[in-house]
Amino acid sequence: MPKPDTSATENGNTSRAKAPREKVAPEVLVPLTPDAPLPPRAAEARRKKRLRIKVRTWTLEDIPDVIACHRASYPEYDEEAYYTARYYEMQWAAFPEGQMLAELDGKVVGYATSLIVQLEDDAHTYTYEEITGGGTFATHDPSGDTLYGADIGVDLSYRGLGASVMLYEARKKLMQRYNLRRMVAYGRIPGYNEYAGKMTAEEYLDKVVKGELSDPSLRAHLRAGYTVKRLMLDFLWDNSSLNYSTLLEMPNPYYQPQKRKIAAAPLQRVVRKVRICAAQYQMRIIQSWEEFQRTVEFFVDTANTYHSHFLLMPELFTAQLFTLMPSDLEPRVAIRRLAEMGDRYVELFQRLAQENGIYIIGGSHPVIREGEVYNVAHLFTPTGNIYTQDALHIPPAERTEFDIEPGDDIRVFDTPLARIGIQVSYDVEFPEMSRLQTLAGAEVIFIPYSTDERKAYDRLRITAQARAVENFIYTVIAGNVGNLPTTRNYLINYGRAAVFTPSDFAFPPLAIAGESDANVETVLIVDLDLTSLAQQRDVASVRHLYDRRLDLYDVRAKRTVKVIRTE
Repeated sequence: MPKPDTSATENGNTSRAKAPREKVAPEVLVPLTPDAPLPPRAAEARRKKRLRIKVRTWTLEDIPDVIACHRASYPEYDEEAYYTARYYEMQWAAFPEGQMLAELDGKVVGYATSLIVQLEDDAHTYTYEEITGGGTFATHDPSGDTLYGADIGVDLSYRGLGASVMLYEARKKLMQRYNLRRMVAYGRIPGYNEYAGKMTAEEYLDKVVKGELSDPSLRAHLRAGYTVKRLMLDFLWDNSSLNYSTLLEMPNPYYQPQKRKIAAAPLQRVVRKVRICAAQYQMRIIQSWEEFQRTVEFFVDTANTYHSHFLLMPELFTAQLFTLMPSDLEPRVAIRRLAEMGDRYVELFQRLAQENGIYIIGGSHPVIREGEVYNVAHLFTPTGNIYTQDALHIPPAERTEFDIEPGDDIRVFDTPLARIGIQVSYDVEFPEMSRLQTLAGAEVIFIPYSTDERKAYDRLRITAQARAVENFIYTVIAGNVGNLPTTRNYLINYGRAAVFTPSDFAFPPLAIAGESDANVETVLIVDLDLTSLAQQRDVASVRHLYDRRLDLYDVRAKRTVKVIRTE
């Protein structure tokens, strides 16, 4: 099964899952039809009458073959999307009877994983992380009443032989044997692509259920005995379904509630909140690296004192170190000398993140790669790991004076606390990047910036707030203040830290969660409710992500948005 930051919970297709909310992807039936063309190896097996598909529970010794089968089932996934053997070992240890495989003449050609849980029946949507304990199945509850299908896959070379049908039948028997009330899954609606804009996804779903339209994936689920509980957006990343999915339920006709004398408590949704600290950094002349370090330590200590989970530093605040260089240096030379201090910058923030147990977006710092200079934001984690996001849009002044080159990759970082994106200053003025990060699951976008005067600041502030409103996310901005009289490129700075929200009844007036005083050295500390954010995307008075006209326009990445699971 793929890792939950990029994969699906019931995978039988080529869609990719994503998450604000740790998206889960669909289970897809591959019905066996007599006239369906078979892959060469499968056709040869049938012709020689050697077809002996057998379904059984797997053992620890089978795990390498299960991993190989998963890779053969979903070869399009990035390397980091696959689970390691350790995850499969934990799943097996939690519920051995729920982990099944299909083998043909001794070769594993399919697999399915599941666990028993007790879920509430209200309207809110669980995430993959909540139900599966982050893929470990630590949430398996023998006294629960729901069989949750976590993953299913069949080797591409062996599809069409009925392996998936047999795996589903084995699950049904498991559901009945344990006297479970139901089995739940998630499914695609790839046929909606053809009708988008002409009708809403809800209208399309209703017509398919009534038999007025046909959807290849949903039809298979309905025939298998599933019923549609609700429609969801952004539980999976699937272009053919326009990121819509269905919550499916298969009731157990033999369920005997009277035999369950002790009722299990339902799995409660965790209220997810994070506290962020945005630093407003005062530019001033310094005499040594130690003086710079003391200022950085002050901001980290402040964030930690107020129990913050994330600290955001401004873009290129390390330009303060220009004051340690000769004032007559050409900008292109100075920026490269600043890049040479990168090891000390990394060592400082890596240590502070570990000592204080805090996630630090260390603003940005120039990095030289293959002779070119890049403006790179750094994410430092409490475990000592370091992740980066290049600036992708470079303002004309930075191109001409510093000779900075743009990066290529859009990234989203799946931390244990929230799924976040980082945009370096000018990037936020291009709405496509925020939309792509949102569709990849971002809940909060951190924007370190550095602006010299009010008009530049207003431009960034207004666009950052627009990104929060149009994508139903939080955006956090932090910039430099003060001046560097001896440094031509940083003579003046205008800054004001702020946190922006969607604009609806559940959020603060003016869609502003917090805003600092301008042009003073300070911090802004704000709590963000991620659970409310996820719920309001579905129930708010306006739903920008639901109401897009994808029949008229589309935003797709030409390079895959990389979802990186952090520690």
